[in-house]
Amino acid sequence: MATFSDLRTLLNLSMLLLSIMVASLATTSADFYRDAEINWGDGRGKIIEGGRALTLSLDQYSGSGFQSKNEYLFGRFDMQLKLVPGNSAGTVTTFFLSSQGAGHDEIDFEFLGNATGEPYTVHTNVYAQGKGNKEQQFKLWFDPTATFHTYSIVWNQQRIIFMVDNIPIRVFNNYESIGIPFPKNQPMRVYCSLWNADDWATQGGRVKTDWTKAPFVASYRNFNINGCVSGSTCGSQSTDSFNTQAWQTQGLDANGRNRLRWVQQKHMVYNYCNDRPRFPQGFSEECKRSRF
Repeated sequence: MATFSDLRTLLNLSMLLLSIMVASLATTSADFYRDAEINWGDGRGKIIEGGRALTLSLDQYSGSGFQSKNEYLFGRFDMQLKLVPGNSAGTVTTFFLSSQGAGHDEIDFEFLGNATGEPYTVHTNVYAQGKGNKEQQFKLWFDPTATFHTYSIVWNQQRIIFMVDNIPIRVFNNYESIGIPFPKNQPMRVYCSLWNADDWATQGGRVKTDWTKAPFVASYRNFNINGCVSGSTCGSQSTDSFNTQAWQTQGLDANGRNRLRWVQQKHMVYNYCNDRPRFPQGFSEECKRSRF
């Protein structure tokens, strides 16, 4: 008959094995060779560190970009970025989801460069059935060029959540019930790029790209997708099988709402829902429903 000491030892071993299994699932390494392909740039995009990281570069001739190999219909998409350092004025570094064709859907993170010492602008937008005009912009509370930070998009049938280091900065809710289109029917790929947009990106185009600083380089790593591959059973081809279903109903708890409120009160610099000169005919109906 097993003694209490034997049972406690067996329990401890079981817990140790479980924690090892969980750790291995939660830290499954990303692989750009497996999950992505460089789709433009003529060699300016490079997969490095055995597939664990990727760099994009921009010079006066071309930028560069990559895309996910799969399309997804809902999921959580995480990417770590280290943005172009120094004088990045005129450059745009992106991480976004998009479908293709007329009436496309899109969920955008765009990082607008600035002169040395000035903060980046984080530009977010949501397109549904080809219509966007739902921009919100933020200044980050850290230097995004000094080290890697995690940027995340959670996309489910109820809402889209934009997060920075797991802090929500924006929520776009599904208001189809009041006639607001919501991206839910078109599978999307992940796209990332580094390109020149000095006609509008920095201070409305007043500050141009300084090509003497080229090449400009942005770095990506820890590309993790937990979502539904188009045409497959949800979650069956997820790159992270641990806690696969969490994103499907993810919203904000009280702590998340407090963090969102802090970001929007302290760090938001533009909200389409407050831009009366741009929308003299009146704001979109969801602006009246959202607290943020």
